[in-house]
Amino acid sequence: MKKIIQICVVALVFVSSCKKNLLNTVPDNQLSSKTMWTSDASTIEGVNGVYAALRGGTKNGEGDMLYELYSTDRYGYTGQAYFATDLTAGTATPSLSLFSTAWQALYEGIARANDAIKNIPLQSPSTAVKKAQYVAECKFLRAYFYYRLNQVFQGVPIYLEPTEYDKFNKARSTTDEVWTSIITDLTDAINETNLPGKYAAGSGDYGRITKGAAYALRGKVYMYQKNWAAAIADFQQLPSLGFALYTGAGADSYNQLFKLANEQSPEMIFSMQNIDLAGYGSDISFYNGTRAANGSCWSYYNASPYLADLYENVDGSKFNWDTVIPGYSTLTPAQREVYFIRDGATAAELSAAATRGAQVSLYLPAGNEARILRAYASRDPRMNQSLITPYSTFFGPNTVAKYWRWPYRAETAPSFDIRADNTVGFYYYRKFVETGTAETWVRTQTPVDFPIIRYADVLLNWAESTNEVSGVTQSTVDLVNLVRSRAGVALLQITNAALPTYVSSQADLRERIRNERRIEFVNEGINYFDELRWGTWLTNKFKANNGALYPWGKPYVTYVKQGDYITAWPIPNSVVQITGGNVKPSPGWIY
Repeated sequence: MKKIIQICVVALVFVSSCKKNLLNTVPDNQLSSKTMWTSDASTIEGVNGVYAALRGGTKNGEGDMLYELYSTDRYGYTGQAYFATDLTAGTATPSLSLFSTAWQALYEGIARANDAIKNIPLQSPSTAVKKAQYVAECKFLRAYFYYRLNQVFQGVPIYLEPTEYDKFNKARSTTDEVWTSIITDLTDAINETNLPGKYAAGSGDYGRITKGAAYALRGKVYMYQKNWAAAIADFQQLPSLGFALYTGAGADSYNQLFKLANEQSPEMIFSMQNIDLAGYGSDISFYNGTRAANGSCWSYYNASPYLADLYENVDGSKFNWDTVIPGYSTLTPAQREVYFIRDGATAAELSAAATRGAQVSLYLPAGNEARILRAYASRDPRMNQSLITPYSTFFGPNTVAKYWRWPYRAETAPSFDIRADNTVGFYYYRKFVETGTAETWVRTQTPVDFPIIRYADVLLNWAESTNEVSGVTQSTVDLVNLVRSRAGVALLQITNAALPTYVSSQADLRERIRNERRIEFVNEGINYFDELRWGTWLTNKFKANNGALYPWGKPYVTYVKQGDYITAWPIPNSVVQITGGNVKPSPGWIY
């Protein structure tokens, strides 16, 4: 199915009835909707064109959020970028390309879906079974595009029919009206008897929309509406359809889940289909890997120390720096740099560190590395499966290990230091980054499918919903423990208050579930949207000590909060102008 959707569509993509500017549609020399649906072959090409809209947006800078969802982690609590971004630098405006690219690409997908939903029943000679399946798939995709729009713009115009360019002037619907429309589409998809519940691994149709995907997405929408009971009812459908956590690699299952061999495991419910072909593979390794990774990657995006500190000790107790290094928290972030300096630092290196504020009197010339390494030992295994932590090793496209050391000296012998794009030391990502001699794809076209919804997401959403309905129960804790058990960290329990795994209250379980999501879905483009839904984004992203941080907590780039209004993206300035003001400017933003 990867090849069907992503290669064939290169040759043939239909044009929706809208034209330029607002939706920036495909060139006019491609098939029009009048001829697209008049044969079996062109019908499947048209449907594939709707799927192709999942790859909307650009691949670089502020516009890449739609092409590669992982990049949104830089806006979340768990991730960061080593450069300033407008949304966190206090410089965002309604003219920012991030907003207009998202709007444009998602409405392009909606326009394609509308064309398909309208014309397949009217024009296509395909069998009734196939036509019903295609329409259900396109209704899911339309729902998904509106879901992405509503998550950030929080109320947008709704178009459910092919629309001429000069008619794109509807007023904005409310956030809840958009959720209701999405639920209608997903319900139609679920009720379509010709839509399969799940495709088996290896199926030629694997990657196409299923009832499982529709149930999972509808459950997520119900959560936005705080309709917890309806969300639970949807999530409960997934196990019977055959979805389950991947556990086939034992203790290494979490790590192996994100490898090519397991991209079609029962855990994957809805994923971006990638192949090793320019324009149709993922660039996640390129933007997240260091220069030590295959192809010499750029490390634009990395993990926040706030994420690293969330990983519990393997016994389920919370990590505490003062337990590892007594007095750590009494020092300023700048002073703590001393604990991260490599053994055998030169006088010049120590002098430079002192100039930056490091408390060099605490330096251990022969034991500094061993001291800091204790902070990363006996932690939740997902930490070292997801992150390159200080003084750990990384194997790129050869058998020579590279080492996270500070300060950086050289990536060649005798140091073999890991070098980032800017030589600054951060917590770098391992997850989704190519390793070893077997993973040597072109850095911008990694063929591993990118998960959009997976079963662990369902389990933790299910647990969150049941906790909101019933509070702490054993069955709710059990849902969380399925994820924790696969990871290899101590299980939560409600019987022994003396243990750190004891769940004391509904509020305690709520925060534990949130933290579980923060560490389970690292680099998957989930955290930013979670924090927005929970209402925690402003507090967490703009802490007193905020910014893109070194592991010791000193800002490399400082964040600036513009105002509370930035929790909702502004309607792009161009849309306000094109619609003659029918789509009103967003409150708080200056147009």
